[in-house]
Amino acid sequence: MLYFSRWKATSILAVALLVCLCAVPNFFPDKVVDTWPKWAQRHLVLGLDLQGGSHILLEVDSNFVRTEKLRNLQDDVRRVLRDAKVGYTGLAIRGDGVEVRIREGSDSTLALTKLRELSQPLGGILGNTGQRTIDVSDQGNGTIRLAVTQAAITERIRQSVEQSIQIIEKRVNELGTVEPSIQRQGVDRILVQVPGLQDPSRLKALIGTTAKLDFQMVDMNNNPQDAAQSGRVPPDDLLLYEGRGGQRVPVLVEKRVMVSGADLIDAQPGFDNRTSEPIVSFRFNTAGARRFAQATQENVGRPFAIVLDNEVISAPVIREPILGGSGQISGNFTVQSANDLAILLRAGALPAPLTIIEERTVGPGLGQDSIARGKLASYLGAALVVVFMFATYGLFGLFANIAVAVNVAMIFGILSLLNATLTLPGIAGIVLTVGIAVDSNVLIYERIREEVRAGRSAILAIDAGFSRALATILDSNITTFIAAAVLFFIGTGAVRGFAVTLGIGILTTLFTAFTLTRLIVAWWVRWRRPQTVPI
Repeated sequence: MLYFSRWKATSILAVALLVCLCAVPNFFPDKVVDTWPKWAQRHLVLGLDLQGGSHILLEVDSNFVRTEKLRNLQDDVRRVLRDAKVGYTGLAIRGDGVEVRIREGSDSTLALTKLRELSQPLGGILGNTGQRTIDVSDQGNGTIRLAVTQAAITERIRQSVEQSIQIIEKRVNELGTVEPSIQRQGVDRILVQVPGLQDPSRLKALIGTTAKLDFQMVDMNNNPQDAAQSGRVPPDDLLLYEGRGGQRVPVLVEKRVMVSGADLIDAQPGFDNRTSEPIVSFRFNTAGARRFAQATQENVGRPFAIVLDNEVISAPVIREPILGGSGQISGNFTVQSANDLAILLRAGALPAPLTIIEERTVGPGLGQDSIARGKLASYLGAALVVVFMFATYGLFGLFANIAVAVNVAMIFGILSLLNATLTLPGIAGIVLTVGIAVDSNVLIYERIREEVRAGRSAILAIDAGFSRALATILDSNITTFIAAAVLFFIGTGAVRGFAVTLGIGILTTLFTAFTLTRLIVAWWVRWRRPQTVPI
């Protein structure tokens, strides 16, 4: 156990040195680090509780998800019956399902068979239980009911949360903030934490906007003012409003969407060459460009509405066919609002509206206080450990202290390599790791003492101490690592930060206890050839 070949000793020192060097960027100002190569710029990011920032808890609108699911089902029923050439006299949403009445003389059996094809088994774990997306039943008198199951709605909410997390992440990253934390909480909630952002108003505007963009034709055959005053809107139209000159002007647009924002592949802010007003330039994918070209060819001379979240941004007249698959949006934008709209369009539309149910802003003063207290706890704990080890084990305590110092440096190196976010619980995990690392050395040294008492020579006692303490140290550290893994996968936020630092600390502890400490002791044994153990 005390013999190290030259390549093995070199490998141990090289690994320790390289990992420790990864922590070096944390000791230089950001301006200096930015001039380094990209691969050398990885460093720790201080969390919300250390540098302040914005904390926002969002909730997905479950009622919207349910309503959207029922509307899609209604459209699917209409399409299936039309393709099967089955007539019907009524199709409506009732409660948590859709009911359709088959016309007398039509093949109701065929309709029931075709509609049952809309019911699909739920994927993943739920699919193994036999649950399906829709329950289709014959109510008699030619009425068929399609009820959306609760399991299907829950699955759709889960998908909406996952999609929303990806879209919010894209939007927040466009702000240029450092390491935002965006994660799921519970079934239908999303936690957004942005360290360093003290004014959350722009953040709320970005992540709270659905950003559903549609291009729809304006209805020129009906008067929008009459529709707004009487409340009678043509069945194929929608009554929307456009902000113009400080007033909200009613606009009737056709329900049929020419092109949707899902076909956008890019959106950039800019300025109009003629008026110098801020605009947003956009570009469609191939399919969107084809549909946009066809729509503009067929409607030259007619206005079309650019609709964002049921609000008309502008309604320009199509002067000529737009065949290039690109265009621009103007609508009394400021430079910032044009930039924010471009961010929203690039990131895509949220699948469902999000409601802010909790909002906190942590000031940098509180973060500085946390850092100061964390440093004090770390320094005090480390000093007590160093004194205890040196007082109890003498020279071997010094070896253990060197290994613990390298251990802590390696933890910071690995966290920097991962671009991890360091929080106050993370600091607690590092302090706890120091105790665990010392505990490993204590087990080894006490085992050496036992071997000396049993009559072994110094070298044999040291060798046996390292080899026979291995199993005990592995058992204790593996069980602690399992606990850290459970905390990581089940916990959220600060709990996961604690689990990450604790888990990494356990791995580095095993490395330093059985390689670095043993290597230092082996060199000392080779140099001194001791007759007694100085413990």
